[in-house]
Amino acid sequence: MKAAVVTSFTEPLQIQQRAIPEPGPGQVLVRLETCGLCHTDIHAARGDWPVKPSPPFVPGHEGVGIVEALGDGVTGRVVGERVALPWLGYACGECRYCIDGRETLCESQQNTGYSMDGAFAEYAIASARFAVPVPDGISSVDAAPLTCAGVTTYKALKVAHIVPTEKVAVFGVGGLGHLAVQYGRIMGGSVVAIDVDDGKLDLAHELGAEHVVNAARVDPVAALQQLGGADVAVVLAASPRVFEQAFASLSRGGRLICVALPADQEMTVSIFETVLKGISIIGSIVGTRQDLAEVFALHAAGHTRIIAEPRSLDQVNDAISEVLSGKVLARLVFEY
Repeated sequence: MKAAVVTSFTEPLQIQQRAIPEPGPGQVLVRLETCGLCHTDIHAARGDWPVKPSPPFVPGHEGVGIVEALGDGVTGRVVGERVALPWLGYACGECRYCIDGRETLCESQQNTGYSMDGAFAEYAIASARFAVPVPDGISSVDAAPLTCAGVTTYKALKVAHIVPTEKVAVFGVGGLGHLAVQYGRIMGGSVVAIDVDDGKLDLAHELGAEHVVNAARVDPVAALQQLGGADVAVVLAASPRVFEQAFASLSRGGRLICVALPADQEMTVSIFETVLKGISIIGSIVGTRQDLAEVFALHAAGHTRIIAEPRSLDQVNDAISEVLSGKVLARLVFEY
């Protein structure tokens, strides 16, 4: 099989021919049809984060494909079923976080395309329990971005506990942001989109944003405060400066939802402002299998749109450069 492999944090990915893996107990073999390119894949390939993956490995955690073989003991999946392979590739199912519905906090978790080989390949092995069925009526191209970009932003806005008519500021319109705009609207929020690219802001307006702010020309803090301040600010741009701007844009009782993971990990916020204005700072990490099922259901019902451009796996390094340039409108998806 063909796979895009990280062999070093300082070198481009290599396209290699590998043997098709065999599923072990509790696992399935999936023939991939698509996989989205997430910025997390780029962080993984460059070893940007404190806990690093171990080369050689295959990135990719927005994989969608067909179950081709079952390992011993698998009863919940069937050959021929279409499934998604999300970031949460495995959790123990027994710790306090798994038991109370917070499986994404499991300390024994394995992550697709990071601690276990992912979906930048024609085949992948997955835990049968964490391969999430994709409903009929959703194309595999659409399902791929929903598997991370969708479930990540959906969960972030769920934990924000949006009250209808609250002002929801989305900092960063792109693969995640174009979906965050839609989920904010679905949950009853009045959405403000902030970015530095007019094309992305036009897309946000088309997808339901009531206001747009070009942060390259206008101070986004001042612009949001003129609108009365944000009740919720979700940060999808990998820059500590953007986190600080989002914090400063909040009204009293506002909630800062931290999603992006910049390589430079520190931001500065005012304790005084946090306390006196009753501000909450909330970290949100991807979503559970149930969250993803809800994301798929919303899309199958016609409530969301995916903006994606196809690429071949041979173009993986060029695709990474495209994403880093900021020129990609929303999502790039590898098709096999």
